[in-house]
Amino acid sequence: MAESQSLNHDTPAPMKKYQDQMLRLVTNSFFKELINYGVEKQAILTVAGHLLDNVMQSNGSCRKEGAYYNGLFTIKDVCDEWKTRRRLSLRGVALSPLDPSMLPTICKWLRVPAIRDSFYPRFPESEEALRASLSNGAREYFTILYEQAPAGFIGADHIDEDASHLEMRKLVADPAMRGKGLGKRATFLFLYYVFVIRKFRKVYLHSFDVNIRNLSLNGRFGFELEGVFLEEARVDGAWRDLIRMALSGPRWLEIFSCPFPAPNPKAEG
Repeated sequence: MAESQSLNHDTPAPMKKYQDQMLRLVTNSFFKELINYGVEKQAILTVAGHLLDNVMQSNGSCRKEGAYYNGLFTIKDVCDEWKTRRRLSLRGVALSPLDPSMLPTICKWLRVPAIRDSFYPRFPESEEALRASLSNGAREYFTILYEQAPAGFIGADHIDEDASHLEMRKLVADPAMRGKGLGKRATFLFLYYVFVIRKFRKVYLHSFDVNIRNLSLNGRFGFELEGVFLEEARVDGAWRDLIRMALSGPRWLEIFSCPFPAPNPKAEG
């Protein structure tokens, strides 16, 4: 049925409709970001020209996005002490099971409106409610440590053993520790835990709007765009789109099992 539709020029195939919708949403977000960065509207035509130049110069030999961080670290770089210490580490960043004593600190982080509203659905606001929420068997969270100091948390929601998938949620909360590559290394360690230790099949995540930076960062780990939920959530009286990206275990293992020619090391920071 889908094949016959693709041959009908009057009725685009479902996949083409999906791709067209993605392009419209991404383009709209890109336009907004350019305006926010102070690019004048007339200069956006110049940006379009540069995009066209990149297309014309492409010879098909560019490496896939998912291989980018492969040049920075691979599975072999992980210090796996899970069986003995329940700890994973990578270049100064470590993950360990979330200690209940961290809950007051997490609640303090989540009271910051910009942090609180970045999650959908939001985390509970009170310590008691948060404790009850995180103790749910369908969740598993870890403290992100940077040089032994707590810097944030990362974990799994909606763990489905039968379907072998889960949702990833992450926060690097300490402003002093941002821009150091913590989030990248913590994400890598979490994916190692999910795919190597737990041997799950798939990880997915949700993010507000079609943010070009987030799409790019997640894409470099191998995540692919799965779909867009239009006006899915209401934040501060405004309806927001929600995107879902997903990563399969076999794809991640393929990307990070062996080293790839390294990009500029400064990109990690």
